[in-house]
Amino acid sequence: MRLRHKPWAKEKIANYPQYVIQNPEQYNGNWKELFENNNPVHIEVGTGKGRFVTEMAKANPDINYIGIELQESVIVAALDRLIEAELPNVKLLNTNGEDLQKFFGKADVDRIYLNFSDPWPKNRHEKRRLTHESFLRIYEEILKNNGEIHFKTDNRGLFEYSLVSFSEYGLGLKYVSLDLHKSDFEGNIMTEYEEKFSAKGHPIYRCEVIYS
Repeated sequence: MRLRHKPWAKEKIANYPQYVIQNPEQYNGNWKELFENNNPVHIEVGTGKGRFVTEMAKANPDINYIGIELQESVIVAALDRLIEAELPNVKLLNTNGEDLQKFFGKADVDRIYLNFSDPWPKNRHEKRRLTHESFLRIYEEILKNNGEIHFKTDNRGLFEYSLVSFSEYGLGLKYVSLDLHKSDFEGNIMTEYEEKFSAKGHPIYRCEVIYS
């Protein structure tokens, strides 16, 4: 689907620095200072329009959430959600997931969410998949000991690839579901894509892995 360009997005993002952090490098190792508490930090790489991260923040006020999204024309929708909800435990970063080490130091992050990431199905694009070894190495640099990745997708090929990638990297598998919405998993919060795909009858695949 072609992304609709919003020429006003950059200015709007700049007008809300309390929600979209303008210079996240300065908080590398100091995110607790920004949130003004010692609560765990969970990040979502590819937060899209922000439904997941904002609903998670509402459900878990004792956890700090950071949504990361590269596309300005997309992240403004997440910004609108935050403006309406006025959640103190959510921040947004308008940046690339490849740059996480610039913004987060060792053990800054307790959990990473990867929801409905681009599957990049062609072999020549394998390194762009957010569950490729190169990204797993980046995540390891910013996660605490026993930090976790929670991964959801409707793409079976990407899910199978990711399970192999996690295993080969030596990550421990905590949970796996081949049809999340027919499982006994409780407390699932859907993303926009998840709602769309599940309405079409697509099974949703989910797993949790741990760095130990």
